[in-house]
Amino acid sequence: MSKSFEDLIKKVSECERKKVAVAVAQDDAVLEAVMAAKERDIADSILVGDADKIKEIADSIGMDLADYEVIDVKDITEAALTAVKLVHDGKADMYMKGLIDTKGFLKSVLDKEVGLRTGRALSHVCVFELEGIDHLLFLTDVAFIPYPTLEDKVHIINNTVEVCEACGVMNPKVAPLAAVEVVNPKMPATVEAGELTRMNEAGEITGCIVDGPLSYDLATCPEAAKHKGATGRKIVGDADVLLFPDIHAGNITYKAMVHNAKSMNGNLITGTAAPVILTSRSDSFEVKVNSLALGAVVAEAMKNKNK
Repeated sequence: MSKSFEDLIKKVSECERKKVAVAVAQDDAVLEAVMAAKERDIADSILVGDADKIKEIADSIGMDLADYEVIDVKDITEAALTAVKLVHDGKADMYMKGLIDTKGFLKSVLDKEVGLRTGRALSHVCVFELEGIDHLLFLTDVAFIPYPTLEDKVHIINNTVEVCEACGVMNPKVAPLAAVEVVNPKMPATVEAGELTRMNEAGEITGCIVDGPLSYDLATCPEAAKHKGATGRKIVGDADVLLFPDIHAGNITYKAMVHNAKSMNGNLITGTAAPVILTSRSDSFEVKVNSLALGAVVAEAMKNKNK
C-alpha cells in the first residue's frame, strides 16, 4: 500500500513505462514537469503544440528535445484534439493539459470522435501526503462538480475507489463529510451521507466502506474520535477518502492544506478512459510531477483491468 508519493513513484518503477500526451505543450512549467518525469523514470512524453515555441522554452530550461517526440500543431484546438487522439488510439497512456484553458481542454476530453468519454460522470480526485496522517488521503470532489447530487456522489465514490485501488489502498474507508455526525433532516448533506452509508451496507456501493455523516475531525483524527466517544463507528479518524458535500467545502479544505500545512499532492480527472492530468499554472512543479506519477499508476491499473 502506498503511504507517500515516494511510495507511489517506487510503484511506478514496477509498471511498464508510460507515455503522456501533452496538449499545447508550449508551457514552461509543464515542460519542466515532463522533463523531471522522464529523468525520474515516471513517464515519457509526446509534446503536441507549436514546435517553435516548444523549442524556445526547451532551450531556456536545458531540455534536450531529441529525447521527446514533438508534433507541430499551431492551432490550440487542433493541438488538443491531436494530443487526446493519441491517448484515444492507445499511442499514449495519459493526457495532460498544457497552455490551453480548462474549458477547451475538457472539450477535447469529451470529444465524441477522439475523446476519452466512458459514459460515466467525470470527477476530480486529489491525493494528499499530509504531515500528521500516516497514509495517503484522497479528497473528492474539490474542483469539478460544484453541487453534486446523491447520484453524482455515488459516481464520485466509484471513481475514487478505482484511484485508491491503483495506489494499493484496497477497500478504502470513505467519509461523507458534514458539520455534524448525525443525520439531521434540516441539513441535506447529512441526509445524503446517511443514504450513501445505507447504500454501501446494502451492497449498492461496493469496494469500500462508507460511514457518514462524519465531521472532519472524526474522519481524520483518531484522538478526536476517541474523545467524542465515536469508537463504535466504522471510521474512527482513519478515513482514506474525504467526500465533500460541495465544491466550496472541498476547495477551501484543499487550499488550507496546500498553503497552511506541510503537504504534497497530485490530482487527476477520473471517469475517463485514461488518466487526465489537469493542473493549473498556480500549481507547483512538484504537484505536476506527482500528478504524472499518480496518472502512471492509475494507467497501469486500468491496463491490467482491461486485460
